[in-house]
Amino acid sequence: MIIPRWILQKSFRLLEVIRRTIFFTLMPLLFLYFKGNTQDQMSLKLLDEKITKLHPLHQRKISPQPGDWLSVHHEPGQSFEEYLSEKPIRPTEKLNTIYIQPIADFSKSQQKVIELTAEYISLYFNLPAKILTPLPLSVIPAKARRTHPSWGMNQILSTYILDEVLRPRRPENALAVLGLTAIDLWPGRGWNFVFGQASLYDRVGVWSIYRNGDPDESEEMFRLCLLRTIKTAVHEIGHILTMRHCIEYECVMNGSNHREESDKRPVYLCPVCLKKLCWNLGIDPPERYNKLESFCIKNNLAKEAKFFQKSIRILSIEIPNQYH
Repeated sequence: MIIPRWILQKSFRLLEVIRRTIFFTLMPLLFLYFKGNTQDQMSLKLLDEKITKLHPLHQRKISPQPGDWLSVHHEPGQSFEEYLSEKPIRPTEKLNTIYIQPIADFSKSQQKVIELTAEYISLYFNLPAKILTPLPLSVIPAKARRTHPSWGMNQILSTYILDEVLRPRRPENALAVLGLTAIDLWPGRGWNFVFGQASLYDRVGVWSIYRNGDPDESEEMFRLCLLRTIKTAVHEIGHILTMRHCIEYECVMNGSNHREESDKRPVYLCPVCLKKLCWNLGIDPPERYNKLESFCIKNNLAKEAKFFQKSIRILSIEIPNQYH
């Protein structure tokens, strides 16, 4: 069969029109796609260079003692690549604020701890942190309360607070809502208590200052209560941002089974978890450390301020040529 020349010519012209249409339509999109990827790769490279310099300041996770979190809970950890694969919750134009929801009554000193914790959270995550109007204890029904069978203190069910108190009241622009109470928490059958608990996907968490000491007792106890409170707060918000428990280093994202273990946990993130946070929130480590150092100096957290000062000094050292 012989195809007439005029049909071939028209077919070639049509194919050329299709080719040019596809080329000029898709190429700008492909350019933007690869440009975006390149920019992300460059940003990650610079972030890696900074965080690599911080490694000497961090201690690898020590072997758990009997009763410690990792001796009871066998967790796999979470690499940076695994973190990305989980499509972590990130701030957006619509989700841009962290809220603290007080539940039940607090003393004046405890209220001051809450205010300072909100200030620290804002600096830590580089986002606005606002304290909501306190909710009365009556929002927790009898079925979600108990008296501990051995220890005798009153406790409230943490999962009820997450599902029935915080999630329905979550503000529209909330990246995270964190309930805070002075009453002890327990998460359900098989547990004695929990310092705090958060949902990896519902953007809600809760923690208690019941076991953090009495801030009215002395200046030292106020400082200790503040330190314990901010540790638990940033730990739970880390979970809300899809960060799992850290098993690589001594890190604020370590799990804790008891008070002694929790007090040994540092207030800062290890290199692995810091990379997740900085990538997620677009934070520059030196700028962040400067703000946290100032807070710690102002509030007599000397050990913590010293760590941030060391981090700032290391980050100020010029990166060797082999990193470029």
